[in-house]
Amino acid sequence: MRAVRKLHRAGALLVGVFVLMHLANHLAALGGIAAHLRFMEAARVVYRQPLVEIILLLAVAAQAGSGLRLLAGKRRMDRIARLQAASGAYLALFLLIHVSAVLFGRAVLDLDTNVHFAAAGLQVWPYQLFFVPYYFLAVLALFTHLGCALARRAGTAALVVPVCAGVLVSSLVVAALMGKLLPYEVPQTYRNTYVQS
Repeated sequence: MRAVRKLHRAGALLVGVFVLMHLANHLAALGGIAAHLRFMEAARVVYRQPLVEIILLLAVAAQAGSGLRLLAGKRRMDRIARLQAASGAYLALFLLIHVSAVLFGRAVLDLDTNVHFAAAGLQVWPYQLFFVPYYFLAVLALFTHLGCALARRAGTAALVVPVCAGVLVSSLVVAALMGKLLPYEVPQTYRNTYVQS
């Protein structure tokens, strides 16, 4: 189990760098969707390199797998450990769905899986009922999971700031992609993946 824990912590660095860049990309939407797309195009120069993309996909799979293995090995947990386990389990589920959807969108639907692909479900009723909590909880789970790791070292009070930051960032990202902060309507090509016009 110690080796699995080491793998999980090592993978967290690589996956964490990508996820933080990805969140920064979504927060760029606060300046408008054009700003989001410019940020993404610049970042893709690095992460869309075939070797980098393969390493990232393997790291995400290893992170989710090692996290679930750690969860399965837990017997007794305090409140922080339960919260860390629950947030980690949600992140594993989210990553499985999210990465699969992106790969499907690129390979099968032949779409550029940019912000429009991510936001389409947030702008088409009734799919919002799934996608609003899906994205909101993913960002919150990330901040909570990291906050729990911090709380193990600094005490439970250290969890407050990451959770509050998670609620704020989740709210801003979801609102921006829904077009609630600045005018933004997903192009029809992307909306058609949910509803035919």
